[in-house]
Amino acid sequence: MAKPVTPPPGRSSQSPNETPLVELKNIWKVFAGVPVLKGINLNLMPGEIHALLGGNGSGKSTTMKILSGLYVPERGEIFLGGEQKVFHSPNEAHKNGIYMVPQEPHIFPHLSVEENLLLGLDMDPRAARAQVKQLAKEIGFESSFSEEAGALSIANQQLLEIIRGLLRKAQILILDEPTSALTFREVENLFKRMRTLSQRGIGIFFISHRLNEVMTISHRISVLREGRIVLAEPTTEVNSEKLVRAMLPADAEMRDMKRKMRDSHDQITDEVVLAVKKLSSDAFQDVSFEVRAGEVVGLAGLVGAGRTEVAEAVVGLDPNARGDVIIKGKDTKKHDSRKSQSLGLVYVPEDRHAHGIFLELPSLYTMTATILDRLGRFLLSRKQEEAVGNDYRQQLSIKMSSLHQIAKTLSGGNQQKVVLAKALASKPDVIILDEPTRGVDASARQDVYHLIEQLAGQGVGILLISSELEEIVDLSDRILVMYQGRIIKETERTGASLQQVMAAAFGLQGEASL
Repeated sequence: MAKPVTPPPGRSSQSPNETPLVELKNIWKVFAGVPVLKGINLNLMPGEIHALLGGNGSGKSTTMKILSGLYVPERGEIFLGGEQKVFHSPNEAHKNGIYMVPQEPHIFPHLSVEENLLLGLDMDPRAARAQVKQLAKEIGFESSFSEEAGALSIANQQLLEIIRGLLRKAQILILDEPTSALTFREVENLFKRMRTLSQRGIGIFFISHRLNEVMTISHRISVLREGRIVLAEPTTEVNSEKLVRAMLPADAEMRDMKRKMRDSHDQITDEVVLAVKKLSSDAFQDVSFEVRAGEVVGLAGLVGAGRTEVAEAVVGLDPNARGDVIIKGKDTKKHDSRKSQSLGLVYVPEDRHAHGIFLELPSLYTMTATILDRLGRFLLSRKQEEAVGNDYRQQLSIKMSSLHQIAKTLSGGNQQKVVLAKALASKPDVIILDEPTRGVDASARQDVYHLIEQLAGQGVGILLISSELEEIVDLSDRILVMYQGRIIKETERTGASLQQVMAAAFGLQGEASL
């Protein structure tokens, strides 16, 4: 168990009469009729590094986008130095001293560092240059101002963004996953600069999935779960176990108990339909696993862990991938997605709009896109094509006026079912489902779960990727957890708990108490 730590210097204990730099009161945000923030209350004190934690979809980034002017809340109030404010754009937030440093720095790569910093700045150029040099010296930015910004390391691009904010007199900085692409040494340097800013009285909201970093750098931690703040305490009063428990759903223990009472799918055989050995690329390293016929293998992890990148490499979409992918006993070196499909592997991608469906065409065209060579000997048989479409329309309970209804007019859940129909039409032996329930309603979600059970029952091997850890734990026979590009935990259904999986997803698989 991680012990409470001494917070970094630069922030004394909060005085009862001290005015927060910013305070959010009862903030609500709704997307497509669904509340994603449900009464958020949050503040930031001068010189404080306030960490925000939570699983995928908990509301961290949405809250910060409201504060930085990207979104306007449906309800609630924002107070800046005790004065109520409403921000309708990032520019308005900048003018009020709030600056968000995104996970991927927004730079003009072919402009110089100096040009990037001064662009859009309403200051005398000579005074601005002098201020840039002073700020760069204070936070340890050592690159040449004449260098092209695109040649900077990610760490220095982030420092460039921080200087850009400070030039705009920012008193509140929002750092969204700033360490995700940094080396250990770069993280240490960033933390050193954060402490310097804290000592100057600048408040920092720090979003991270790395609990060890949060415990090291923050003065206070707030945990979000399902759009609500469920824990808000000084860092010295919490440990990693308490943080993980706060992020778990309220019914986690009951769900674990019910799941352990169920056996794994009894139709799982010893036949390995997919074997991945020492697969590596830019976003992941040394990934190895197997999927057997009739088995559901869950690949869990937080956004950025490398799950989708692994799936794309397995199916042949990453030309830089190294390692072995064996489908039904056949090695697939230098394979592509078409070759994979011919060997019995299909992939349902995370972004169905970009890669899975013909939005402007009749739904039938998507459903049969992978099997056109089978629908007629010389010419496409409309009768055979519609027979296939009707079969999957009935099997998947796709709600549509006809097979020729334009795909973009279907609901999100029915669009996903059309994409699944396309994958199933080729009769795969193994299927990779990447976020199969993303953006679908509760009814369609249950239909997808039923389909997964049905496919496993038919002997299809399934690699299930999901950001919803509850979904992974409930549906999988075996669970793999990725963290920073590596598989760090593997467990069978009966040996897994939601708490253990979440702890591993946050890099805490070695915690004995978890």
